[in-house]
Amino acid sequence: MISTALATRDFQDVHHDRDAAVRRGGKDIFLNILATTGLVQRYVTDRSDAPVKSIAIRLGTPCFAYDTLTFTGDLLPGGRIAVTGRTSSGTHVTGTVTVAS
Repeated sequence: MISTALATRDFQDVHHDRDAAVRRGGKDIFLNILATTGLVQRYVTDRSDAPVKSIAIRLGTPCFAYDTLTFTGDLLPGGRIAVTGRTSSGTHVTGTVTVAS
């Protein structure tokens, strides 16, 4: 989690400093949107050989360190896949991934 934040040049302390995250109301550090986007893309590409054309996501509840993030997906018309990522706290991410046909 920390390495993905730093690798994307996201130096916001809530993504790599537990004490700062707790001071700001979190229970621990949490994923940044770029890491979440990468996990959504990985979920789709692990299930399809088609290249990803676009990803549109919306964040919900935070995905904290030590949470289990579980993805599900549904095929939609037009080469699109609806993806949802959930933790025990609720829905972390929802979105649509469009793949090349």
